[in-house]
Amino acid sequence: MKKKTVSLILTAVLTAGLLAACGSDAAQTGAENGQSAADTAAEETSAPAESTAEESAEAQSTEASNAESADAAEATTEAKGTITVAATSVPHAEILAAAAPLLAEQGWTLEVTEFTDYIMPNEVVESGEMDANYFQHITYLESFNEERGTHLVSAGSIHYEPLGIYPGKQSDLSAITDGAEIAVPNDTTNEARALLLLQEQGLITLNPDAGINATVNDITDNPHNISFIELAAEQIPRSLPDFDFAVINGNYALQAGLNASTDALAVETSDSEAVQKYVNVVAVKEGHENDEGIQALVSVLKSDEIKQFIEDTYQGSVVPYED
Repeated sequence: MKKKTVSLILTAVLTAGLLAACGSDAAQTGAENGQSAADTAAEETSAPAESTAEESAEAQSTEASNAESADAAEATTEAKGTITVAATSVPHAEILAAAAPLLAEQGWTLEVTEFTDYIMPNEVVESGEMDANYFQHITYLESFNEERGTHLVSAGSIHYEPLGIYPGKQSDLSAITDGAEIAVPNDTTNEARALLLLQEQGLITLNPDAGINATVNDITDNPHNISFIELAAEQIPRSLPDFDFAVINGNYALQAGLNASTDALAVETSDSEAVQKYVNVVAVKEGHENDEGIQALVSVLKSDEIKQFIEDTYQGSVVPYED
């Protein structure tokens, strides 16, 4: 009886010891697992922070690089300089104003001085006071050189302005009265151009040998006994009410609020001989046509952007010239 009791006590003691040992191992394992999970969580938490810092540093580096590139580009732009151009106001100065931002993108500053006559714009280029002018057609330039001994050349053909016959006291060319007065430009080339246009309308006949040098003295047939009043081109629009009809240059017509496509009774056509000889050009003194600034100016004026500006703005009164 006593042996049995002792045996049971010993069994109970051993069982308790085993349970205690298992509990101790489990606690130790749990502690180890808990420590590992905490370490992992800490590592996982710290990883995005490190990544964000790296990305931020990289972004700052990119911004700094872009800023340096922009500064470098600006420095290059500022180095190109200024292009000075003499021009009449409409449409030439307006077209140049549209070209200025495009030139600025290339680093050029465009300075435009407006003139109201056809003499001074050539004289300031001949003297070297200005780099270029933009107001005249090629035939006028050649005539100016011949008459005044200047040395101007075309650096590029840009547009043409159809010359138009505008109504004054009368409005029907087919019913023109005998002895009617018609105002025409008094400079050599534009007068010839006006007379050629009047000939196309059947109002006069010119000596076929006269061509673009025709004057009133070359009229061989004048069935309506028309009187031709020769005036400076810029004076004709404001004198229009004083005449039966007037032949007006495109730029001066625009200044007066006239549009060749809607107000003129007749205009030069794009395939006419006159248009080919009266294309408006950028003119420079001989030897400067290949200057960097001049080439940049001509390139911009012949660009698609400026062609579109001309077409949208002038609706046929000014037409881009295609080489």
